[in-house]
Amino acid sequence: MKLYHREVGEGQPIIILHGLFGSSDNWLTIAKKLEGGFKVYLIDQRNHGQSGHSDAWDYTAMVADLAAFIQENKIENPVVMGHSMGGKTVMEFAFQYPEMLQKLIVVDIAPRPYPVHHQAILQGLNSIDIAHLKNRKEADDALKEYIPEMGVRQFLLKNLYRDSKTGAFSWKVNLPLITQKIENVGEEISGKIPFEKPALFLGGANSEYIRAEDRSDIKRLFSNATIKMIPNAGHWVHAEQPTAFLEAVQHFLG
Repeated sequence: MKLYHREVGEGQPIIILHGLFGSSDNWLTIAKKLEGGFKVYLIDQRNHGQSGHSDAWDYTAMVADLAAFIQENKIENPVVMGHSMGGKTVMEFAFQYPEMLQKLIVVDIAPRPYPVHHQAILQGLNSIDIAHLKNRKEADDALKEYIPEMGVRQFLLKNLYRDSKTGAFSWKVNLPLITQKIENVGEEISGKIPFEKPALFLGGANSEYIRAEDRSDIKRLFSNATIKMIPNAGHWVHAEQPTAFLEAVQHFLG
């Protein structure tokens, strides 16, 4: 599948993959901070953002998309970074195509399996009567019954777009498919041979996605891994503590 992407800056290539319900524009602020010495490729993964929708939605498909993107754009020796779902994509990519990347950065996710924990989000998004939706306030009011946190609702409602000609609302994400196959997001990532190139695992100290007991698995699968937890940050590390996040990334990149 041909993926929509944005390009920022010039220099050493870095590819960034967003998480579930996200898109490339979630990472524009970080990309602009890196553009002085790096060329940053921000990708919309399949069934997200402005990339196409497909019934195939698992890490096998998303890894194949990433490999094809690198080949089609003739990107040599990139650093590959992924957050959450994107982190699992890039971990699996590192195991399948170790020769295609220079370094790996994984943001607030571990290789272990995760139980489905997006029920409230999916119930809330599916409660919105998209066919008869008049404005974004209506969508926010419906979502508020399931998601009390305003910041989370704002993030999710970035997936709404309105046709300039008809005025009708639609979802950028493939909501029916994601609802049906949400278990795929939490699948375990496990390589037969450890990934030996440099890897950085950045977690939020207030997040439960990377736990103390995950460290041994990370070190076993990624033999040259550094694990760093960012203080006062939850799952959206890059948005909550951008300065500390950038300092850690730039130090790792040298």
